[in-house]
Amino acid sequence: MMRIGHGYDVHAFGEGDSVVLGGVQIPCERGLIAHSDGDVVLHALCDALLGAAGLGDIGRHFPDTDPAFSDADSRVLLRAVVDQLHEAGWTVGNVDLTVIAQTPRLSEHIAEMREHIASDLRVAVGSVNVKATTTEKLGFVGREEGIASHAMALLTSGSASA
Repeated sequence: MMRIGHGYDVHAFGEGDSVVLGGVQIPCERGLIAHSDGDVVLHALCDALLGAAGLGDIGRHFPDTDPAFSDADSRVLLRAVVDQLHEAGWTVGNVDLTVIAQTPRLSEHIAEMREHIASDLRVAVGSVNVKATTTEKLGFVGREEGIASHAMALLTSGSASA
C-alpha cells in the first residue's frame, strides 16, 4: 500500500545572522522566529510524513507550548517522526520539497540539504528532491518578511530499510 502526504510551514524573519533550512545552517542577514530552530523545510516534511501515515501533525507530537522543544534541532524531530513511521509499518518512498524564499539564495546549499534529509529519512539521496523558488517579490515572502516551504511525501507499507 502507498500513501501520500502534504506539509506546509512558514516562519517570519527576526533577529539573527543565519537560518536553518533542510538541516543546513545558512548565513542570512536575519534569523527566523520560532520555538525550535525554525527549519521550515523539515517542519513541512514532518507534517507531510505524519499526514501520509495518518498520525496527525508536528504540533501534536512536538507542541510549541512544551519547553522540551525550545530551540530543538529539527533533524532530531524528523528522526523521531521516521521512528514513528517505522513502528507503524511505513517506510519513506520519496519526498519532494519546495522552499519559497526571496532571501537567502539557496542553490549552493541544496545538495547538502538533500544529504542531511536522506540520512535522517534512511533513504538514498536520489529519493529526496529539494527545490528553491522566489515569489518574484510578491506577498510576504517577496517582501522578505519570512520563508515558507511545501513538502510532499510518499510512504509505502513494509519493513524499514536502512
